[in-house]
Amino acid sequence: MTQNPEIGRQIATGDIVTNYHDLGSGAPLLLLHGSGPGVSAFANWRLVMGPLAEHTRVLAPDLAGFGYSEIPAGLAFSREVWLRQIVDFLDAVGVDRVSVVGNSFGGSMALALAIHHPERVDKLILMGSVGVHFDITDGLDAVWGYEPSAETMGRLMRDTFAYDSSLITEDMVQGRYRASLRTQEDFARMFPAPRQRWVDAMAFSEAEIRGIKAPTLLIHGRDDKVIPLETSLTLLGWIDNAQLHVFGRCGHWTQIEYAQPFCELVTDFLAI
Repeated sequence: MTQNPEIGRQIATGDIVTNYHDLGSGAPLLLLHGSGPGVSAFANWRLVMGPLAEHTRVLAPDLAGFGYSEIPAGLAFSREVWLRQIVDFLDAVGVDRVSVVGNSFGGSMALALAIHHPERVDKLILMGSVGVHFDITDGLDAVWGYEPSAETMGRLMRDTFAYDSSLITEDMVQGRYRASLRTQEDFARMFPAPRQRWVDAMAFSEAEIRGIKAPTLLIHGRDDKVIPLETSLTLLGWIDNAQLHVFGRCGHWTQIEYAQPFCELVTDFLAI
């Protein structure tokens, strides 16, 4: 039987057993995934972990409620719970300071790390990031309100996440649908309607964001239907040492739709 590539190593992080991937060597780079149904660190970062690991040590954990991390029954999900897991994870793998890439929901968690534990963050890379107030999009409302069916998953992947729907194969849809069934009970508890409150709960104040000193690279798809480009423009205005790269003809999945250019951007930024 072929081993499931989503399952990596396991390590105790408080009362959560975190499933994670650890590739390459050198300066550590933490990859924080998004919050789509059925997501895992591997699913989010599968196309870029290998190339990035040629230049750095890649650490990609499954946050609580996602992937194959094991959580206590009835765990109440919150930014504080996820941030504690991230800090415990860095401690457990023996990393004092890390550069961090946050995708969407993971971007809010990367911001949380930079704001509350600035001594742990070297460089900050935010991709289609949550973290400032915006009026919830129909796309994000559909993502967080997902109820399992292969048809719904296909619609999300083809019409909401990706700019070019031809990138999405039926095998991809079926695989992600099956993955969503396993974690749906937890996922349904994370972002119940009305969902604007969860956008606001994952946002930070202007003062908090302006206090970030870490060099920051912002990456966004111009045609993102989940997190509007305006969020990255706001972050660009508030973070002093920041730059923004926008991909045209790109939706919410920069790391999938433009995997090679994404890796080149990140690698060049880390080398500065």
